[in-house]
Amino acid sequence: MEIHGTCKPQFEGVKVVFEENFEQRGDVGACVAVSVEGEPVVDLWAGYRDRARTLPWEQDTIVNVYSTTKTMAALTALLLADRGELDLYAPVKRYWPEFAQNGKEKVEVRHFMSHSAGLSGMDEPMSSEDVYDWEKMVTALARQAPWWEPGTASGYHALTQGHLIGEVVRRVTGASLGQVFRRELAEPLGADFHIGTGPEHDHRIGELIPPEAAPAGEAEPNSIAARTFANPFIAARAASTRAWRAAEIPAANGHGNARSVMRVQTLAANLGSAFGKRLMSEAGCRAIFDEQTFGKDLVLGVPVKFGMGYGITTDLLPMGPNPNIAYWGGWGGSTAVIDLDARLCISYVMNRMEGNLMGDLRGFRLLQAAHRSL
Repeated sequence: MEIHGTCKPQFEGVKVVFEENFEQRGDVGACVAVSVEGEPVVDLWAGYRDRARTLPWEQDTIVNVYSTTKTMAALTALLLADRGELDLYAPVKRYWPEFAQNGKEKVEVRHFMSHSAGLSGMDEPMSSEDVYDWEKMVTALARQAPWWEPGTASGYHALTQGHLIGEVVRRVTGASLGQVFRRELAEPLGADFHIGTGPEHDHRIGELIPPEAAPAGEAEPNSIAARTFANPFIAARAASTRAWRAAEIPAANGHGNARSVMRVQTLAANLGSAFGKRLMSEAGCRAIFDEQTFGKDLVLGVPVKFGMGYGITTDLLPMGPNPNIAYWGGWGGSTAVIDLDARLCISYVMNRMEGNLMGDLRGFRLLQAAHRSL
């Protein structure tokens, strides 16, 4: 497998593992990027962007990264909080008055950030196409009663989190989350990442190769997990449609590559500055680690510690040797990890999907290699 891109000699171990992902772990097309102390040290890509293996994965290839998009939505909210425009501990009704019904009067913005608002799925029947209708989604979520007492436990808001955070961002700024993200983060940091992707990018979007199993495929039919993924149900093939790409679904339909994920998330990993620009304060970045919930997630079924918008490393789910590591991944295997102690950021993005919702061995091996390189 021919590996393209750049890699500082100290991080040659990352390149070795990246090559092993193709030789031993079935990668078809993929990329990995690493920064340390606000500067890039690894930017590699290889393979093919289509299932037939006829089109090479190029430097500017982008793909749908599913829930790795959540780290972008979270950082957008954290940026507004850092500027004093948004209080993460305020009741949602301060910004979105219509939300305060059906037992949600005391729900706070932080409950959206930590998947603990009790709105992991929807009661009103929603088609796949309804997900593209912002007003329909947020109006239904405002009407809905929580499925459990908000703030008491996390239950992964797989699709709804983006609409919930996004509506608060829209009420605060008057612009959509995708617009605020582009203006305040992607463009200043030179990141080729899109929440709402125009047709001018279609020619370079990689073809996702779906896993055999759907999320929560073995969950009890009436469980919170099953209900979360059943309504609205999104099939992997939706990612290839223009309607999916064009919509803003800040929990799931961001398009980018490892380089663009790394360029945005380096801001958090390096405590507010990246590539020579300071956009946030150190305290604003450390807010990620304000622990909100820690226990068995009602949807994922495993113990997860959530801070503000990110998972936080624990002994049960260790993401490295340091205590201040935050992370999240997307359905299929994409990942974003930030290590504030090492000032390290790493992202892995691919097109052959595994069935996991929180990353897999391919990304984890690369993370281990990056830490070893330090």
